[in-house]
Amino acid sequence: MKTTVLTRADVERLNTDPTEAARRDMVQELNEPALSDADQERARLEAIHGKGNVWSTDEIGDRFEVVSFMAPFVSVRDKKTGEKGYVQFVHYPRFYFGYEKK
Repeated sequence: MKTTVLTRADVERLNTDPTEAARRDMVQELNEPALSDADQERARLEAIHGKGNVWSTDEIGDRFEVVSFMAPFVSVRDKKTGEKGYVQFVHYPRFYFGYEKK
């Protein structure tokens, strides 16, 4: 059996996520305007995404099953309907918002 030796460049190329740069930019854009006061940040997000479409970390689990995440996206399944979709989130204070069906 022949053994293949990977170089560091090979490993880096294999571990490259083609969406990483775009996702990093989105994370920065989403978190830049975030307010440190949780109540103010929720109000800001609800003004954009609508009341009832913003969830805290505790609240997200009431409505959705979290399947996976890749910032700034979280893949979810609606617990009532079983529909798959995704939400986005801001880091601090942590809020999830903008549910979209897949």
